[in-house]
Amino acid sequence: MLMDRFRLDGKVALVTGAGRGIGQGCALAFAEVGANIVCAARTPDQIGETADQARALGVEALAVPCDVSDTSQLENAVAKTLERFGRIDILVNNAGGSPPRPALDTSEEMFNRAFQFNVTTALNLTRMVVPHMLEGDGGSVVNISSAAGRLAQPGFAAYGTAKAALSALSRLLGQEFAPRVRVNAIAVGSIATSALLPFLDADTRSKMEALTPMARMGEVDDIALAALYLASPASSWVTGKIFEVDGGTESTNWPFEQPAV
Repeated sequence: MLMDRFRLDGKVALVTGAGRGIGQGCALAFAEVGANIVCAARTPDQIGETADQARALGVEALAVPCDVSDTSQLENAVAKTLERFGRIDILVNNAGGSPPRPALDTSEEMFNRAFQFNVTTALNLTRMVVPHMLEGDGGSVVNISSAAGRLAQPGFAAYGTAKAALSALSRLLGQEFAPRVRVNAIAVGSIATSALLPFLDADTRSKMEALTPMARMGEVDDIALAALYLASPASSWVTGKIFEVDGGTESTNWPFEQPAV
C-alpha cells in the first residue's frame, strides 16, 4: 500500500528545537507513524513535555537538553541517542533563528552569530550523525530553512543570508551523501508559532495573510507533514532539494515598515 511508505516503525529520529513549534510538530508527526523520538533543545521542561506526548502515541522517547551552539552538547545528544536506541535514522536540524534587524544596525558579531546558529550547527550535527546512518540502513536529514533565504526583504540581511546558506548546504550534502543518506530542506514561510505570534497583533496578522496567496498563515502541521514526507520512504527518490512550504509566497509578506536609510 502506498500509504505504508509514510510509516517509520522502528526508526529513530533526532529532532533539534523539539520543545515547541515546528520541532515539536515534526517529532510528534514522526511518533504518530511509529518512530522513536529524541527531543533535543535548551529547555528541559519543554522537551520533556514533547517526549511525554510522543510516548502517549505508543513509541519510545528521550529528552536530551542541548544547546546546538555547543559542540560538546551536540556530541552528547548523539551519544545519548545511540546509548538508548543503538541507531539514528532521521535527523531534523530545526533549531535556529535570528531577529530581523536593519543591515546598517547588524554588527559583524550579530551576522556571524546568525550564520553559526543556523548553518554551522546543522553541519556539525549532520557530520556527527551521518556516519552512524551509514553503519545502518542509511537515513534522511531534513533541514528547516526559510523563505527568507530566497526573498529580498529589508531587515533580513543576517537571517536571510544564513537560511540561503542552509539551503545551499542541503543541496551540496544531498549530492555528497547520496544514495544512502538523503538530505533535503524545507523553506518555511510564515508559520503561526510562539516565536512569531508575539510580534503580530490582529491588524498585522491580517495584513500578512492578505499578502499570502493562500490567504492564511501556515500551521506547524503544514511543515510537519512535509518533514514526514522527506524523512520517510515515501520520498526515497528525493535528495538535495528545497521544498517551499510558504502558502505560495513569491514576494515578501512581512508587513512591518523598515526605517528609512
